[in-house]
Amino acid sequence: MIRAGLLGLGLGLLALPALAEQVVLGLSRDRVQITTTFDGSDILIFGAVKREAPAPEDPMDVVISVQGPSTPVTVRRKSRRFGIWINTDTVEVGRAPSFFAIATTSPIEDTLLRIEDMRERVSLDRAISGWRWIDDVEEPLEFLDALKRIRFEEGRYTINESSIAFDEETLFRTSIRLPANLTEGGYLTRIFLTREGRIVSSYETVIDVHKVGLERWLYSLSREQPLIYGLMSLALAIFAGWGASELFRAIRRA
Repeated sequence: MIRAGLLGLGLGLLALPALAEQVVLGLSRDRVQITTTFDGSDILIFGAVKREAPAPEDPMDVVISVQGPSTPVTVRRKSRRFGIWINTDTVEVGRAPSFFAIATTSPIEDTLLRIEDMRERVSLDRAISGWRWIDDVEEPLEFLDALKRIRFEEGRYTINESSIAFDEETLFRTSIRLPANLTEGGYLTRIFLTREGRIVSSYETVIDVHKVGLERWLYSLSREQPLIYGLMSLALAIFAGWGASELFRAIRRA
């Protein structure tokens, strides 16, 4: 009986229709190396829509997101008290991506339904989660707005609506800018095909970002041998100060 049931289940799965539309993805590079001279990089993301049947009449949209490693963030508000600026209010964010970029073929509200966004956590607001405030904080949402504003200014967050080139609803491409201040780790890259705001197909891959050369050595030293790293930094600071002093003396003598 069990064997017969498994056979029936297998035949049933084979009889299921294949997805009518699927994503076929390509990346200009899937590894980014951070060196001492690294000043950012552009990643070209391109792909195609594979179909097993003629395309429906409803227009298709594409959403592409790239998200760096998420870490806890503490956001503080400074206020002037007794003539000095001090931290007065604090909000702790449990999960905020170190990097976030999203590109779409149309405005995001026309491309993805809210229920789909809630389930897949596609937008930036869904990627930031787990926040709480300490004591009585007025307007806690202002702290999240400040976090996003700062990271937008640093180039770590970008939203590029209507920036994906989509030819004949078959071939798509866009470029994502990675800034110089990247965090090491896997950068989750996701592509969603949507019709009337509903996801019909998705694909994900990871871009590996890591330090190499001197940058890698210094990073590892600071984590594995913090005492040696601190002494070396102090020695370099003393040497730099002495060198600058000698240079000024030489200029004065001349």
